[in-house]
Amino acid sequence: MYSAFGIVNSTGKRIWVDGLEVYRPIGAFSFMGRYRVIDFPISNMSNSGIDRIQVYVGKNPRSLTDHLGTGRHYNINSKRGRLHVLFSANTDEHDIYNTDVSSYLENMEYIERMHNPYVVIAPGYMIYTTDYSELIDNHVKSGADITMMYHSVDNAKDTYLNCNILNLNKQKGVLSIEQNNGSAKSRAISMDTYVMKKELFIELVQKAKNTSSLYTLADIINDECSERDVHGVAHHGFFATITDFRSYYDANLSLIDFKTAIDLFHDDWPIYTKTNDSCPTQYFETASVKNSIVSNGCLIEGTVEHSIIGRGVMVKKGAVVRNSIVLANSIIGANTHVENQVVDKRAQIQHVKEVISAPEKPGYIKRGDVI
Repeated sequence: MYSAFGIVNSTGKRIWVDGLEVYRPIGAFSFMGRYRVIDFPISNMSNSGIDRIQVYVGKNPRSLTDHLGTGRHYNINSKRGRLHVLFSANTDEHDIYNTDVSSYLENMEYIERMHNPYVVIAPGYMIYTTDYSELIDNHVKSGADITMMYHSVDNAKDTYLNCNILNLNKQKGVLSIEQNNGSAKSRAISMDTYVMKKELFIELVQKAKNTSSLYTLADIINDECSERDVHGVAHHGFFATITDFRSYYDANLSLIDFKTAIDLFHDDWPIYTKTNDSCPTQYFETASVKNSIVSNGCLIEGTVEHSIIGRGVMVKKGAVVRNSIVLANSIIGANTHVENQVVDKRAQIQHVKEVISAPEKPGYIKRGDVI
């Protein structure tokens, strides 16, 4: 494998997830009750032999930096590997200057220090698995200046509306990059994943700065498509973007289906995460759990159907949780019916009998709220 360092950027894309992102960046979002969203790109890099990884963090960094820690739980080489957390000064989610390019410029010293000839850049808000070592080999053999990953979908009219699309020629050359405006069903969704030489990456960042203070890396690469060889590589398997509240809800619940989950999780490709020591979940005689994912440390006395239950959650006797995501250490009170909801950490639903939203518009219970 050719030597590369990794960049995981959870800043700079103008997206906003209502409710959840008030408290933490998307990379720190709980996923499937056990993981965080950022675990997927970092695990992809670690499994691919990339052991020098930079993680760019923006607003509300505490929960993400606490989860990342030293990076040892990602199986990064302890002698020569390193997980380096870097911060952006622009932290307002609505700041037009808050781009990935601005984050790179603020931390250019650390990029220039890297001795690896290639860089792999991946987003901190997409869920997928892939072998980056194969992607780098493909890039070098093709002779391309830049290699980008894309995922072909047939539902782009209604979903992925906050994502970019790639316009490709028959040889998989990237002709242009543009935002998905929902005008067609079949699109090649950009996975915001790039491979290029480190020197070219630095050159593009500087060129973006000189072109416009609002430019992103995708913007400057789009400008360069006519001058450089930009190659697209298709991704196969599970792919989800966390770019709004509904996409977060749908991505979680879709993986309850086993056939969908095996497209993401593989025995030879572990997804690493920070573990917590806690007792197994206790199911009482009154409990009924169907088609759900329940994390450790829970107490289940009521009914759980087609839901994801985080660590340390209590579902009391007579309670019903259906089509919902309940994050860590929340309490669902006795005889309470919760349906089509995302219940944030440490929330308590105890003084109402029903919290039900329409399936097409799931609801949100704030972190630490008592209802």
